[in-house]
Amino acid sequence: MRKTPLVLLAILAAVATACSNGDSSPAPSKSAIPAATAGSAAPATTTAKGDCGADYLAKLTLREKLGQLLTVGVTGADDATNVVRNSQVGGIFVGGWTDKSLLADGLIKQVKAAAKVPLLVTIDEEGGRVSRVKDLIGPAPSARVTAQTMTAEQFHDATVTRGRALKDLGVTVDFAPDVDVSSQPDDSVIGDRSFSDDPAVVTEYADAYIRAMNEVGVGTVMKHFPGHGSGSGDSHTGAVRTPPLTQLQRVDLVPFRNLVDSGAAAMVGHLDVPGLTTPDVPASISPQAMALLRDGTGYGAAPFQGPIFTDDLGGMAAITSRMSIEDAVEAALIAGADNALWITTDAVPQVLDRLEQAVSSGRLSADRVDASVLRMARYKGALQPC
Repeated sequence: MRKTPLVLLAILAAVATACSNGDSSPAPSKSAIPAATAGSAAPATTTAKGDCGADYLAKLTLREKLGQLLTVGVTGADDATNVVRNSQVGGIFVGGWTDKSLLADGLIKQVKAAAKVPLLVTIDEEGGRVSRVKDLIGPAPSARVTAQTMTAEQFHDATVTRGRALKDLGVTVDFAPDVDVSSQPDDSVIGDRSFSDDPAVVTEYADAYIRAMNEVGVGTVMKHFPGHGSGSGDSHTGAVRTPPLTQLQRVDLVPFRNLVDSGAAAMVGHLDVPGLTTPDVPASISPQAMALLRDGTGYGAAPFQGPIFTDDLGGMAAITSRMSIEDAVEAALIAGADNALWITTDAVPQVLDRLEQAVSSGRLSADRVDASVLRMARYKGALQPC
């Protein structure tokens, strides 16, 4: 049985607590660290007259702005084209279930043509067992094997080649690198997806990956904030509890702190974090977790200016056992995420209906929406500096 009312009450309480402590996650006034596709930095004010951001926002209705804050999994070219044309979602996700002719046969061009503003085409292509297009671009070793068999610069060079292959297929964003710090067995939920149990090694190899993708113009997303490497289980199958925040600060959060200015976006995991998140409110919908990342002060980092993605909100039991997709997307955006990710297009109209209601009621700030739209626009290169 879903516990939606209790979860929503917990979220509202968390928001109130964060605001009363001055620890909410308001949209920052600048977006100084765009991803590889976004060019150089520029102010990210949202509605000031004469600002080039205002011109961009004026192209979009409220519903289209809200669509820009969604990335959804697609089954193939027709599904992708329909959801982009009808809902102007900001991104599509190519999963293991997606008909690869979307990329292999160049059908992605017709999908991009349906978008009013440039579209994110995202994928999970880490190498190892998380590889969605190895049949198209060849296999790559897992992160753990990579760190054991290559220097960081060799990995950089290999990633340049792989990044170019992804770009040639039409991919614009790779949900990688995994910057979790883990000593767990290879086949555990993180396991060999982690470069190392040493935060310095994780930082070195993740930095090489991000630099390489920056060079070829493919966006990167470091995951899973604030650290899944020592989590209690698999968020695909249920709730996951991490070590306390004080321990994460010494280990798991180190790569995020080191790479906060790298140009990568960040993905927040469905993680219950003692000392950070309200009970039964995982990090992906937690204002405290979003504020920790955005402000940086709670773990000794610079403020994070890039986009914040959620992990999949529609296919992972750490969320779906607690709430509906409409509740989850609303909660994530209110908490401070810039982009809500899930794996099907089925509920997009209902989610947009809910988000329009959230804005009209004041639950979701229109200024917050505008700031996220502009942050996403700069990340994908749709908005250049004034």
